[in-house]
Amino acid sequence: MSNTITHPILLNLNPTPTRSKTRIHCTEEKKQVSVDYDKGKHHVSTHLTGLRKADIPRRYRLRVESDRFQKDWTVSEVVHQILKLHPRDDVQALLNRWIGRFARKNFPLLIREITQRGSIERSIQVFRWMKHQKNYCPRNDIYNMMIRLHARHNRTDQARGLFFEMQEWRCKPDVETYNALINAHGRAGQPRWAMNMMDDMLCAAIPPSRSTYNNLINACGSSGNWREALKVCQKMTDNGVGPDLVTHNIVLSAYKTGAQYSKALSYFELMKWTNIRPDTTTLNIVIYCLVKLGQYAKAIGIFNSMREKRAECHPDIVTFTSIIHLYSVCGQIKNCEAVFNTMLAEGLKPNIVSYNALIGAYASHGMSKEALSVFNEIKKSSFCPDVVSYTSLLNAYGRSQQPKKAWEVFDMMKRNNRKPNLVSYNALIDAYGSNGLLAEAVEVLREMEQDGIQPNIVSICTLLAACGRCGQKVKIDAVLSAAEQRGIELNTIAYNSAIGSYMNVGEYEKAITLYRFMRKKKVTPDCVTYTVLISSCCKMSKYTEALGFLDEMMDLKIPLSKEVYSSVICAYSKQGQLEEAESMFNLMKMADSCPDVVTYTAMLHAYNAAENWEKACALFQEMEANNIFPDTIACSALMRAFNKGGQPSKVLILAEIMREKEIPFGDAIFFEMVSACSILRDWRTAMDLIKFMEPSFTVLSAGLLNHLLHFLGKSGKTETMMKLFYKIVAKGADINFSTYSILLKNLLSAGNWRKYIEVLQWMEDAGVQPSNGMYHDIIFFAQRGGGAEYAAVIQKRVAKAYKASTCKIHRYRLHIHLLEDQGSPEQWLVCSGAVMQDQCCY
Repeated sequence: MSNTITHPILLNLNPTPTRSKTRIHCTEEKKQVSVDYDKGKHHVSTHLTGLRKADIPRRYRLRVESDRFQKDWTVSEVVHQILKLHPRDDVQALLNRWIGRFARKNFPLLIREITQRGSIERSIQVFRWMKHQKNYCPRNDIYNMMIRLHARHNRTDQARGLFFEMQEWRCKPDVETYNALINAHGRAGQPRWAMNMMDDMLCAAIPPSRSTYNNLINACGSSGNWREALKVCQKMTDNGVGPDLVTHNIVLSAYKTGAQYSKALSYFELMKWTNIRPDTTTLNIVIYCLVKLGQYAKAIGIFNSMREKRAECHPDIVTFTSIIHLYSVCGQIKNCEAVFNTMLAEGLKPNIVSYNALIGAYASHGMSKEALSVFNEIKKSSFCPDVVSYTSLLNAYGRSQQPKKAWEVFDMMKRNNRKPNLVSYNALIDAYGSNGLLAEAVEVLREMEQDGIQPNIVSICTLLAACGRCGQKVKIDAVLSAAEQRGIELNTIAYNSAIGSYMNVGEYEKAITLYRFMRKKKVTPDCVTYTVLISSCCKMSKYTEALGFLDEMMDLKIPLSKEVYSSVICAYSKQGQLEEAESMFNLMKMADSCPDVVTYTAMLHAYNAAENWEKACALFQEMEANNIFPDTIACSALMRAFNKGGQPSKVLILAEIMREKEIPFGDAIFFEMVSACSILRDWRTAMDLIKFMEPSFTVLSAGLLNHLLHFLGKSGKTETMMKLFYKIVAKGADINFSTYSILLKNLLSAGNWRKYIEVLQWMEDAGVQPSNGMYHDIIFFAQRGGGAEYAAVIQKRVAKAYKASTCKIHRYRLHIHLLEDQGSPEQWLVCSGAVMQDQCCY
């Protein structure tokens, strides 16, 4: 249920001394407050009365009394009726029914009311109608309000047209007129025109006010020309006009627009020293600058201080939006959601920028479902999704590897009359390129040019990265050629993308040539450039070249990144230079660049390569002290160090910790665990490990499975070995010649010749040809270790397998071995000749 409270507020806006009663009644304003206690909402509106039928001259009253179509509306009611009209409906027909049109003093009120509503088309129509009325008299305030309205809608030419028109109607521009026009040029990003208007104002002997200087400073600052803004501010002080808080906020905004974030913070400190109390706008600018400089803790501190009960400045919608962006940059999505919910809980209604910030946070992490949910929430609210909303959702689908849905969002944007901008096209190119769809990405680039949007350096970088992912060597050259044809100068980021793409496809020489060309063009390489070069050289085993790039990086005094430290440690390790690797590791710690898990892993591999197991174990203790827990790769290196260093029990302890931390197990981890069980002769743990590995048999490597079979066979558990083999076969895992060889050796060692011959037959059935040595081993076993009672049976079974052999040459070779063992040299020579003859035929 809603209650309406109405109370009048009398404002004297016209200083004319005559007809005081009419003047007060004309400017009477009534504020109406509507409160909905059920929904917890309130609405405040101003009702402007104006001159009514009883206030107009008698001759006009007599004229309208007999006309039932004439309406005695208030000014606010007339504006309400105008805004209710359909865009094609005639405004003049409605205004000609209004009795108040006969009162000249209603015209400024009508213009003021309708311009405050922001409807520029209706305001122009009303102004045009007004000028055709007989009792209309041009006034400065009417023209000033219309110029301000055009300025708000960035219609600078129309605002200047009104400026010249008012002079034709003998209305002399005043300080408010020039202020409105300077503001219009400032909004349009035309600081030079604003300066010219200031000069014209001085030539007309009109003294500038504080608002004039503020508008001029804002015109310079909003275009990024912060130096010119400071000059105007100095000129303002020299002319005896003191700055106010608005002036300081405009100067801070000029620093922010010009990306001078450190200067903005210094200016803010100066404000505090001069006891100038900041408002919410000031603190919003400071928070923005702190986020850009990466000083997130200070920004959060200011935000928390604004939320205190006794704070003078409370956070508004801009503050909350900035904090959402802060947490998005930090990758703390949960905190983004918490800040957005806090904003709703404090009664602030999100605007389209707030929604877009939350969608962008989800998009940066590829959370397409959550981004779509916020996008649908925008549709349910009073806002319509803008280009930024669609682009953010498109980016979310691109990062979540759903390029088809990204295209659907792009198409929906067009259907909803939202023209895609350069960022939208670049996001779609990235959605296709990051998922390996290079042809589609190139097609989007062509469509972008057809729509009149020229690609920029971001488009080129995105395509170059896509070429590297797809392994298209020719396309990289084509993209670089296209950039040159379109006059796009490659910057450091573009060169980094091209060099990385060449390295990804193995074109080392082209990558180095492009790097040399980059230096020739005097494009300064950065840390990313050398990171790509050094890490790629290490992957290609070009360690000397990697160390050469390190020297160049040190000569240019470019700070080393963690990736560079790790790659250089790897390069020294591969060349057997352990001392240099240790020196680089210590240099990293001295440079206040805390080693991460990748760096520690590289150092562990260096110690393992040098067989320095004690230092590898000590390094693990250092990792624990620094609260850095190893990942899968580091754990495998640690386990290898423990096994080689005679501490296999620590391997199993580390495996338990990995289970608790939910670190995935890989082939190398299982291999070291099996080795540890073998060293410790811990068969129970080995059996548990086999059960744990059983669901993953299909994805484990053949080498690991062979190692596991060998471990069981070597320990004398041939039955368990065969059971494991049956499970491997049942799971459809890869079975190769080495697998059968391990089975046969362990079966023969256990004296299980029947199963041995059976496995030989399995090999034939599986299309894996047994070697001559396998038959030779079983025959030798029959003659030497099988006993007289089993020798005949074994030879009979082997002969049967020999006859089943599918390869003619293999049968001859097998027969030769049988004859050798039986001592028949004549038959051996005949058979050898047959083998030679068949080999010639083949």
